[in-house]
Amino acid sequence: MNKNGVIIVIEDDLDDQFFFEEAFKELEIPNQRIYLPDSHAALHYLGGPSKPSFLILSDISLPKLSGIELRAELRKNADIALKYVPHLYLTTAIYHQHVIDAYCESAQGFFVKPTEFNELKDLLDLITRYWKTSAASN
Repeated sequence: MNKNGVIIVIEDDLDDQFFFEEAFKELEIPNQRIYLPDSHAALHYLGGPSKPSFLILSDISLPKLSGIELRAELRKNADIALKYVPHLYLTTAIYHQHVIDAYCESAQGFFVKPTEFNELKDLLDLITRYWKTSAASN
């Protein structure tokens, strides 16, 4: 995990992408953000010569592969797994089985996307501050 690295947001909803970006801007989070619309784009980006990453924030409901299926694919790739990038889920609806499946795939967090902008901003602030202050292996 590179604390100055890219924040990867895997989200197919353009409105959600917009609100995420506005929240990051208002919080003055200096990390570059990359928005990927689906799991295949994420696999392509993370499997290639990507910039060092800080966090992966992923929706559960994604086109092609679900967020949980994506996480399983990422864990199969040793080059990606060795980069150790915290992988967190932000999803609209919470289903008990999704939470179980996410943590079985070693996700580092599972959150419901707030419907209010200020709540989203507070959540993103909490997440980024937590990971910025946590000890990292690199």
